[in-house]
Amino acid sequence: LSRDWQGQASSMPLLTMHSQQISWTPLLVLGYLFYLLLGAMVFQLLEKQAETHFRDQFQLEKLKFLQNYTCLDRQALEKFVQVLMEAWEKGVNPEGNSTNPSNWDFSNSFFFAGTVVTTIGYGNLSPSTVAGQIFCVFYALFGVPLNLAFLNQLGKALNSHLLTLERWVQKPGRAQVVQTLAVAIFLTTGTLLFLVFPPLVFSYVEGWSYGEGFYFTFITLSTIGFGDYVVGTNPNKHYIPVYRSLTAIWIVFGLAWLALVFNVGADLMERYLQLKWHKSDLSLAEGDTTKLEDEPEQPRIHIPS
Repeated sequence: LSRDWQGQASSMPLLTMHSQQISWTPLLVLGYLFYLLLGAMVFQLLEKQAETHFRDQFQLEKLKFLQNYTCLDRQALEKFVQVLMEAWEKGVNPEGNSTNPSNWDFSNSFFFAGTVVTTIGYGNLSPSTVAGQIFCVFYALFGVPLNLAFLNQLGKALNSHLLTLERWVQKPGRAQVVQTLAVAIFLTTGTLLFLVFPPLVFSYVEGWSYGEGFYFTFITLSTIGFGDYVVGTNPNKHYIPVYRSLTAIWIVFGLAWLALVFNVGADLMERYLQLKWHKSDLSLAEGDTTKLEDEPEQPRIHIPS
């Protein structure tokens, strides 16, 4: 019986450690929800007042328009506004006239096909015919997995170049330095090619500010794609025929680079959380072991045979 008592005492820290072990997954879920709530509050704080201002300004402009053109009534104006909104939803820019470039020439169609398979979906253009909508469904059904496979292979190719740099160094002491240097070169080069230089081109061609161009670049490569900024849609500008096609190719390679960066960031974040809570569990276990050692030894019970 004395051996059983000692065995139970020796196993108590292990049992205590498992009972107090905290999984980081629920905390990650809570942190994710908190991040969404934080974003919602910040966006509401920043944008709601501006939206109210623009709405009031638009209503004021409609009143001024009715006062200047007394032959129109409010109902006719609202109907005309509805026509404009329907035209915009169909991809027709209300500005300009009927000589505006087509949204469905080969260059623009190539760009649209890229936005479908990459799931960017700007929302400023969509098929209007039943045949086009049905084709778009099946095109995306096979195109999205094909795009993911392509980006996966492209990401592996980019990653293999990083591994090649590591093989150049045979000394173990310098391997970590070369790995860090390779990652730094990869991040710096990709940032320049996909995030820094493109906004300069878009600012020159589209007439945007650099901040607007950078915003469009990141929103596009992250596949968020709001559609508030889209290249090649200004009817007052003359674009070269391959402008949007070249932009689509840039998007594909930029997606592969940014997806790899996101994957690395997610992996590092996951490892950090796992390591943090693993250390917390170990400290709890060590604390329980110390408390058990500080307690006076329990009297042994001897039963005469």
